[in-house]
Amino acid sequence: MPRSCSRKIRAGAKPFPRMAPLAPANLNLLNMKFLPFSKQVGAVLLSVLVASLPAPAISAEPDAFFRTTCAAKAGESGTTVVTGRDGWLFLPAELRHIGAGKFWGADAAKVSKATKPETADPLPAIVDFKEQLAARGIELILVPVPAKALVYPQAVFGEKESALPAGLRLDTVHQDFYKQLSTNGIAVLDLMPDYLAHRDDAGTGVLYCKTDSHWAPRGISLAAEKIAALLDGKDWLKKARANAAVKTVAKEQDTEITGDLAAMLPPDASRPKEKLALKIIGTADSAGATPVAADKASPVVLLGDSHNLVFHAGGDMLAAGAGLPDQLAQTLGIAVDVVAVRGSGATPARVNLMRRAKGDPQYLAGKKVVIWCFSVREFTESSGWAKVTLPPAK
Repeated sequence: MPRSCSRKIRAGAKPFPRMAPLAPANLNLLNMKFLPFSKQVGAVLLSVLVASLPAPAISAEPDAFFRTTCAAKAGESGTTVVTGRDGWLFLPAELRHIGAGKFWGADAAKVSKATKPETADPLPAIVDFKEQLAARGIELILVPVPAKALVYPQAVFGEKESALPAGLRLDTVHQDFYKQLSTNGIAVLDLMPDYLAHRDDAGTGVLYCKTDSHWAPRGISLAAEKIAALLDGKDWLKKARANAAVKTVAKEQDTEITGDLAAMLPPDASRPKEKLALKIIGTADSAGATPVAADKASPVVLLGDSHNLVFHAGGDMLAAGAGLPDQLAQTLGIAVDVVAVRGSGATPARVNLMRRAKGDPQYLAGKKVVIWCFSVREFTESSGWAKVTLPPAK
């Protein structure tokens, strides 16, 4: 380069900022063919190369980073299924819900899939439902089923992607919402602490189906145990056991399923069968065990979405006799009534309860507790949280 040009470059150039020392793994950049260039040109190229290196996998608080990751994966999938690590499949709606962040109050309408902005916020509808039940002497226990991705966050990442450190609780948004519910006098069974503690238990199976959008039998059993612990010792339960106790037997049985998420994969995708261990509950009889029938006269109502039907209703619900109603029949010692829908557990399930109460004016008279169980994604992904008015108490 001519000296005159060299002078112009030096005169007009700004001093380069001091660069942080390269990590040993990046020192090989210095071995690239910079020698034929001037020191300044070499420095320019080096700074560009360093700037283009991948940023650390986690550049924010882990929960915020994970929300951003889930939102991106839900948006980029272009299909009805998001493929994770080691055969795990995820529903885009679940990841979208996680990525939404705060979903109540002024933020509700911004992130909700509700068809009407005024029904976007789940809090008013839940509080109203609780108050209607309380006026009839009925307790409400909310049991939000944690998102599979929040219990097994490592599984969300592809094989070549960086993952989060193990042992983190990433559902801070849900924790904040549950505090709001508690402030309004609503009992919430937060399953996350127990799920995180037992998600990797050896020999007991995973808590969620890898290829289905529902929880696995082990997750159901843990939930039933926690629900029963909340109700055990209640006087009305003791009376119900004395009057209508159900003697159950349990049978371990292995099964293979093709989950609903696997069924939604592209036609040319592999759909390996998923093996699960069931605990089938039934009443003892000459046939061995008959599934426990729902009891409309039961003091316990199980309300919500298909998490109350999977492994219980048979057919597309994968099995019979091993779902939440069945596990509760064993842990409580009485049969429960089931008001569950295959669709949304937000408003449609309460509409079904209202219709049942209208059809039988005495239906709610003997009820003591409503266990409202549904996926957390319902908070943003349902069609809305309308208030549903129950018929007047008789």
